[in-house]
Amino acid sequence: MPSPLIETLLILQDRDTKRLGLEAQLKAVPKEIAAVEAKIAGEKAAINAAKTDVMGLETQKKLLETEIGSAETKLAKYRTQQSQVRKNEEYQALGHEIETTEKQIGDFEGSQLELMYGLDEAKKKFAAAEAMLKANITGHETRIKTLHERATSVAEELKGALAALAAAREAVAEPARRIYDRIAVRTQPVVVSSHGGNCNGCHLKISNEVETAARGKGPLGPNQLATCENCGRIVYWES
Repeated sequence: MPSPLIETLLILQDRDTKRLGLEAQLKAVPKEIAAVEAKIAGEKAAINAAKTDVMGLETQKKLLETEIGSAETKLAKYRTQQSQVRKNEEYQALGHEIETTEKQIGDFEGSQLELMYGLDEAKKKFAAAEAMLKANITGHETRIKTLHERATSVAEELKGALAALAAAREAVAEPARRIYDRIAVRTQPVVVSSHGGNCNGCHLKISNEVETAARGKGPLGPNQLATCENCGRIVYWES
């Protein structure tokens, strides 16, 4: 059975552990929010990339339409010129230009058909991807809202934990509190049980002298704090 002094230290440690846990939660929230915001940025970048792909195909389609329009204008001009020439050589030359231009228009129209099919498919994929990504963004935004709410809740809980910690510190005698604080700076938990001659903090063997003090049988009796010579934690005997 722990001594009254150890009992007060265990209560202090419990309140301190709760405070540390809440502070860790509060500290983690901004990082979690930043991680979710990065996901949102990634989803938006994916939407923009998909939109850019569609826009690129639409630009190619417009360029092809311009090329076809230009070639058709040229073809009409050649046909008009051919109908007006009298020399056979000029007629044949224009016929060759007409044939070349007609083939060029045919090639353009073939490319246009392929591009229109590709554009149609790209638009379908973009619409599906955009819907999914926007749904993801909505989920991420809900997550951020939840994290902000959690931060508010944890901050409120921390106020109560700090008040409870202050009360627990008042219940511990000053010398013992100083020892606790010194150890708490470098390790947690501060107060651990000892059983079978081992410290349950570092799990190493403690000396007979420390074990005697942990049992409350040292020179100062139950008011003497025993510390593990290996890890420095306060140890008490657990039967």
